[in-house]
Parts: sequence; C-alpha cells; structure tokens
Amino acid sequence: MEIDAAREVRTTCPYCGVGCGVLAKVAADGQVSVRGDPDHPANFGRLCSKGSALAETIGLDGRLLHPEIHGRRTGWNEALDIVASTFSRTIAEHGPDAVAFYVSGQLLTEDYYLANKLMKGFIGSANIDTNSRLCMASSVAGHRRAFGSDTVPGTYEDLERADLIVLVGSNLAWCHPVLYQRIAAAREKRPEMKIVLVDPRRTMTSDIADMHLAIAPDGDVALFTGLLAWLGQHNALDRAYITEHTTGFGQALFAASALDLTSVATATGLSEDELARFYSLFAATAKTVTVYSQGVNQSSSGTDKVNAIINCHLATGRIGKPGTGPFSVTGQPNAMGGREVGGMANMLAAHMEIENPEHRDRVQRFWNAPDIAQKPGLKAVEMFQAVADGRIKALWIMATNPVDSMPDADAVEAAIKACPFVVVSDVLASTDTVHHAHVRLPAAAWGEKDGTVTNSERRISRQRSFLAAPGEARPDWWIIAEVARRMGLAEAFGHETPAEIFGEHAALSGFENDGARDFDIGAYASVDDETYAALEPFQWPAPSQDTPLWPAGHLPLKGGNQLFYRLSPISSVATGDPASELPISPLEGEMSGRTEGGDQARHSQQANSTTEQQPARFFANGHFYTPDRKARFIAIRATTETRTAADFPLILNTGRIRDHWHTMTRTGKSPRLSQHIAEPFVEIHPVDAQHHGIGDADIVRISSPRGDVLVRALITSRQRQGSVFAPMHWTDQFAAKGRLDALTAPLIDPVSGQPALKHVAARIEKFAAKAFGFAVMRRRPEAIAADYWAVARCRGGWRVELAFADDDADWTAFAGSLFEAPSAEMLAYHDRDAGQHRIAAFDGEHLTGALFVARGPVAVSRGWAAEQLEEVHASQRERFRIVAGRAGAERPDAGATVCSCFNVGANQIVAAVVAGCTTVEAIGGALKAGTNCGSCRSEIRALIQAGHVQAAE
Repeated sequence: MEIDAAREVRTTCPYCGVGCGVLAKVAADGQVSVRGDPDHPANFGRLCSKGSALAETIGLDGRLLHPEIHGRRTGWNEALDIVASTFSRTIAEHGPDAVAFYVSGQLLTEDYYLANKLMKGFIGSANIDTNSRLCMASSVAGHRRAFGSDTVPGTYEDLERADLIVLVGSNLAWCHPVLYQRIAAAREKRPEMKIVLVDPRRTMTSDIADMHLAIAPDGDVALFTGLLAWLGQHNALDRAYITEHTTGFGQALFAASALDLTSVATATGLSEDELARFYSLFAATAKTVTVYSQGVNQSSSGTDKVNAIINCHLATGRIGKPGTGPFSVTGQPNAMGGREVGGMANMLAAHMEIENPEHRDRVQRFWNAPDIAQKPGLKAVEMFQAVADGRIKALWIMATNPVDSMPDADAVEAAIKACPFVVVSDVLASTDTVHHAHVRLPAAAWGEKDGTVTNSERRISRQRSFLAAPGEARPDWWIIAEVARRMGLAEAFGHETPAEIFGEHAALSGFENDGARDFDIGAYASVDDETYAALEPFQWPAPSQDTPLWPAGHLPLKGGNQLFYRLSPISSVATGDPASELPISPLEGEMSGRTEGGDQARHSQQANSTTEQQPARFFANGHFYTPDRKARFIAIRATTETRTAADFPLILNTGRIRDHWHTMTRTGKSPRLSQHIAEPFVEIHPVDAQHHGIGDADIVRISSPRGDVLVRALITSRQRQGSVFAPMHWTDQFAAKGRLDALTAPLIDPVSGQPALKHVAARIEKFAAKAFGFAVMRRRPEAIAADYWAVARCRGGWRVELAFADDDADWTAFAGSLFEAPSAEMLAYHDRDAGQHRIAAFDGEHLTGALFVARGPVAVSRGWAAEQLEEVHASQRERFRIVAGRAGAERPDAGATVCSCFNVGANQIVAAVVAGCTTVEAIGGALKAGTNCGSCRSEIRALIQAGHVQAAE
C-alpha cells in the first residue's frame, strides 16, 4: 500500500515496557489518530493517557531534519564520513576502549543489534551501554545470579490468575496503567484477590491495595529476607522443589535467620503487626505474584533486593506456574530487546555471557568477527566518568538524553562538553544533550521506522511505519550500518532491510543452542521481508525445531479460537475494514486474554506433529540455565545505610508521573499530557513542610551536595515523613532549574552498576519569592527573565508558571517581551499596593497572551486561561473578563485536569458528585472520566470521598 494512501496500521506503543498494540489511522488528508489494538495480547485495546495522545506528538516542530557538523547543515556522506574516520582514527591511536556507544531502550531491536555487533564484534570493545542501565540492570543481575540467565519466568496472565499480588516499589497505576487496569478488571471478577503495596509513598496504586506497607527507603532487603526466615520458621516451604531444583537454600536461610521480627521492623520502619500480617498472607497464599519495578531496581542494593524476592518464590515453589512468580516490569518499550541483543556492557548477544570464553567464541564465529570484546565494558556511570577523565575520546549517543537522566547530571554534562568528539543521533534538534554534539544525525521517529520491540512478558511485537520520514531523517540501524561500512566493514554490515537484521538476530539466538540458553527465536531465522511485514506478536522461546508460541499468522483473539489471524497489519481505510469498528473493551470487561498456547496452538501442533509446543512460563519443573540446571539461592544479609546528615536531613526519592515520560522529548509536545501536572514539584509531608516553613504552592529549593533545583511545593500526607518525592522529567528545555538528576549521586549497586536514584540525602527550603506569575501565550517565549519558570504546551499555545525574587519589574514591559508581540494591543490592570498585575495582549480579535502577577501563588484557573487562546474576543467586555482572570457564570471553570483522556477537570467531577454520582463508574457514565486508560480513577475516587466528607460535615 502506498505510504500516502488512507490506511490503518498495526504497530506498538513507544512508551513503557507493557508493549501495547496500537492502531494508527492515517486519513486521506494526512491526519493521524490512534487507538488501542483490541487484538493485541498485551492490552486488548486499552491505552494509557500517554498512548492515547500519541497523535499529538508526531508533529515536525523541533525536529532534527538534516545532518549537522558543528551546527552547520551538511549531507549524509560528509556526516557519516567524519563519524567513521574519527572513530577509526581514535581506535588506531588509542585502542578500542577509547570509544563508546551510549544507547537506549527507545531503540528498536534491529538498531540495538547492529550497534552491539559493531562495538563488541568489530571494534573489539564492550564499551556499549544503555539508559536501561538506569532502569532494570538490577533485575538482569538478580535473574542471572538466581537462574543462570536473564529470564522473566511468567506472563501478564499470571497477574490475573494470582490470589495475591505484591507490588514492590511500583506505582503501577501511573507508570504501567494498562497492567494496573488488567489487575483491576481481574479483581472485579474475583474480589477475594488480595493486593499488597510496598512503597514509602501512598501512591495512586494504593487505591487498589488491601494493605499498604509504607516501608523505609531501601528497607526491601530486610523485608524479604525476613519473609524467607518467617517461611522457614512456619514450615511454609516447598521442600520438594527446593531439594530437586535449587542449591544454596541452607546458606540463604541461615543468613536470613539473623533477622528476627523486631530487627526487620527496625530496618523497614514497619510495625511487627504489619509484618506478621503480610508474612502470614504470603505464606498462606499459593498463587502469589511479586511485581517489582524502579523502587527495587534503582538502589545501591537493587540486586540483593531482586534476589531476596526470588529467594522467597524459590523457597515456596511459586515460580513458573499459573498465577505465581517474581515479575519485573520494565520501564522502556525495548529494554527487553536490548537485553536480548546484548546491548549492555556486561552482556553478549542472545543472552550469552561476555565472561564465558565458549560464548565469545560462538558469537565471534557466527559474526565472523575479527576481534570480539574479551571483557565487560564500562557501565553507564563508569562510562561517563571515563569520558570525564579522558579515557573515552569519541562518544556516540543514540536516542537518549544523559545530560538530564544520568545521576550527577552536571558532571555528566561537563564530561560531554569536554569530550573531543561527540555524535548524537536523535529526532529533536534541541535537547540538553544534543546541544553538545559535534555531529548531529537526524533519526527517524516512532511512526516513521520499522522494527521490533520486546515487552516485559517476553512478547516480541512489530513497530511499523505509517508516515514517511521527514527531511533527511533515517532509521538508526541504517545510520549504524553506513558508519560501519565506511569503517571498512561492508561485508558484515551489508543489511538492506530491518527484516535481514531480525533474521540474523533470530539465527544467532538459535545457533548452537539446543535448549542450553533461554533466549531462542530460531524459528524466525529465515524470515523474509513479506513475512516480517506481517509478523504478529509472539512470545519467546520459539526455537527452530519447535512450533513458535505464536507463529506468524496466529494470535490469541478474544472473539474465539481462530487458527489464522485474519487482519492485515496495514488495512485500507477506504475498504471499511471491520477491524476499525471493533470496540475497546470496557474497563470491567474481559482483559485477561487467553491461556498461552490455547486451542489454536494445539491446532498448530496437530498441523505439524513433529513439533512440540513450548511452554509460556519458565521453571515450574526446574531446568534453570546454570551449569547444574538448578536455581541458586543467594545468601543475603540485610544492612542499613544512613545517608542523611545534619546539613541534608531528608531523603529525596525520584520517579515518574502519570502523563509524562523520561525527559519529555515526546510527551512535552502534547497539550493534553501537559495539563495534569505542568511544572516540576516536590511532595512534602505536612509535618516536614511546617518544620521548614513551606506552604502549599510555594516555590521550594531542593539541595543535595551536588546541586539544587527549584520546584513547586505539593504538601500531602501521602508522602512519608522524613522523605520528599520529586519527578525526573523536567529539563532546561522546560524549566529554569528543574534538572532533578543534578542532585543525585553516582552511587551504584556493586553487582549491577545501576545507580541509586531513590535514596538521596537532601534538604528543602522555601524560595523567598516576592512575586508569582502565570501566563498563557500563542508562541513559545525564547527567553524568560524569571528566577523560576516552567513552560508547558496548551491548546492554542503555551502556558508558563513564574516566580521572582524581586517585585519591582515593569510588568507591562515584561509581558511584551514574554509574548513577543510588540504591535499587540495591550489591556492592563495594576494594583501596586496589593501587588496585583494583569495584562492581556490582543492581535485583532485573538488573544496573543495574558499575564497574571500576584504576591502569592496565582489563583487564576489555568485551564480557563489557556482556553482563551482559541476563543474570539470581539467585545471589550470579553477582553476585560480576561484581565479579571475569571470566566463568567455561564461558563463554569472545569478546574484542574484530572482525566487527560477526556479533558475532565476536578470541578466538573465535584459538580457531578453533588448531583448524585457517588461511584467512579457513575462519574464515568456522566463525564467519561476514567473510562479509557483508567489511571485517573484513584483521583476520581478521592474527589468522591472528599465530597462525602464535606456532606457529612
């Protein structure tokens, strides 16, 4: 089908590791809309707020469209030549370890594969690492220590079949909303299901929890080591499984027994009663899944946390069986694919080990590589330290923004600025990292490139292009291959299509495998372009001698068992494809999917009787990937570490919010996603806020020994006393001083190398602002002369939060510079005694910008003010209403955005509650809020409960 024809394309979401299927519809006029793919087994039609807004993020504003050298536009030949020649010269003069690649979980598997092949197989260094090091490296290390391989044992279906789900360090409601809603749907059907949340904060995920254990930061090792001891003391062990399939249990139990309940209570900050109730529930519930994420991984003891959890599942035999297992949910769309291709400094391709000489020999022979890397390379934190001290002299950064996301970010920025040669492949022309590149290479974005990604349950799905690449943008795999060819490696990097790369990747996974390694998709080694184009989601392993779990042309569908997948991955809109009319499943509807394998897998097996269907889960009957095929218990001794001091008495916990992603290079383009939370903030417990003299909505300076940021105060009892929480998304592109990782230390887990981003010594103090401001404008301002500012998109333009250390400005002149409209008609109100100033600028009947200034946080409705940018203001009365800062009675203020999917505000929900909507479902029926991704349902419930309290009073 022609790329410019009206069409609907099956692809995969580019956000978190859930791996949701997306239907991208391109109309004849080029307009794009998206919805969830009802037939994808990860999400069955549901998307979160970020996925639902993908069509708002594909515009070309801010795109890097042409190669550049030192800021000068050039052609691809010159740019690629200078990259290849500089890397070759650096290697020749200083050795292969003088160069490095820093890549990303945003890359497709095919991109990742070639980058790893080039560095480890042909440059001869393992200095390739990834921002996934910041995400799930401790899970990889824990898996490898226990299982002998980086294997996720279970599937998403286990979340629905469990009788107990333990969520550890995972705000699933905001960070993996579709999985959260799958659990919620299962809970609707089986109210007896129990859910325990282990998290220092009372996050929105606590809304679904039967028990919230507000654990002390990094108390998880003690919690699960204590659980192992409890299981031993209360005869809650599966001794047959331990004897037959594991080693090291005695040592692990002995180490755990050093902790009694009192010691665990001290280390975790929990009461002995809370611990006993949790331990008893875990011991009594055979079908238990423990889901963990960044709260476990992003720690200096992250690997021990992972193994403490795995120890408990091995000890009870709760692994590999339906409704059981430890389950790491990943934060990026292809962190798993990166692990499969060996895109980390301490791994080889296809889950082979770089320390193992047999594995190195195997990969070298398969690649026909001249000099494969002999030892692990530098992990992310070490890599940028080597850039800083000059050991690394040429650095290629792909699809990531380390100036903002790495710990000790100011030091990382200084290292990149000082590096002799920096290449950045990116989709944007302006990020905090791109600014420092000597060579900028325009990469194709989501919607423009083809490839595969692997989600958290080992399911490989296709990302497909539905847009032509703009300007001279190219896929990352093409850029890597072209550089390799110019380095004299044309024979090894002669790939012409991503299908060729995927086939090679699949072939390597099956090469000399015979069941010795977990990752095997050898069944797809002979994939051609046509088969690759139609490739449906499948779950590995899929070895060549067996029938794949989901062979191309097969997919478990909700509508019944079907042998063949009937829908093309690209359908013509003009033909009225019935798939385009399939409804999204309701929140309480069927989301559990089908039993892995199902009837159609049996049909497939019958069609080829020489094959044997592979299981969807690992390790129910042992068969681990250690030399003796037994799992290893890891003996862990819980330790506590005090990082706070008199100067830095609080613990800073960093993380994500609902509607933004990483450093906002994609979500920052969406007006819808920028309305829920539009500026950097810090959650503070009321006691801590009072102690530091901080009020709600004040500007707060957070400081650590490495730097400081300015953010808005959010005072809430959801935050643990003695700790504060702040999100990591804001950069110099969106805020005056919001780069949170400038505060974090380069402290890493000694096994995984993953940095500790959730336990940082810090202090807070009120920023003495004498004036606060809020503005909306049609064009983004180039420069903002304020001590604090945070800019966000809104419909019709931009919105800016402001704060000033002085209040003696000429506010009309400031507004003129902010709006960049010197010829606009100005309408102003000034009350200098009260410190109130309101200025509106008009271009004909349209609002160019409006500025509101006050001595305290500005109380004007943000949503209403932003709406005025799209309204016609013909009368003087309408213009004065803007200066007054409030809507008329005929247009009630919707309030702060709660539901981003349907743009429903808090005031609308409160009004519906007053009118008699007393359940989340009733609110959904009246306003649609909470009926799409469901991630706002906790906030809706809180507003309903608040309404009930007010009514009672």
